[in-house]
Amino acid sequence: MADEYGRKWDRCLADTAVKTVTGLGVGVVFSVLFFKRRTWPVSFGSGLGLGMGYSNCQHDFRLPYLIHGRTVKVSSQREKLLLNSVQF
Repeated sequence: MADEYGRKWDRCLADTAVKTVTGLGVGVVFSVLFFKRRTWPVSFGSGLGLGMGYSNCQHDFRLPYLIHGRTVKVSSQREKLLLNSVQF
C-alpha cells in the first residue's frame, strides 16, 4: 500500500511539473508574440498548468480503485444474445 501511495505522489509531482512548465512556456510565447511582452500571460499559463496538475492529483487520490477497462466479459448465452442485438 505504501509503494502504491509513493508511486501516486511521484506521478502527481511529475505531472504537475510538466504541466506547469508547459503552461509557462506557452505563456512566454504568447507574451512575446501577441501581448507586447506583458507578464500576465506567463502567470496565467503557469497557473493554469499548476491547477490542471493539482486537479489530476486530487482525482487520482480520491478514486484509488478506478480501473480503466474496455472489454466486457459475457458469462451466459442469453447475455451474448442481448449484447449482439444492441447496436452502437
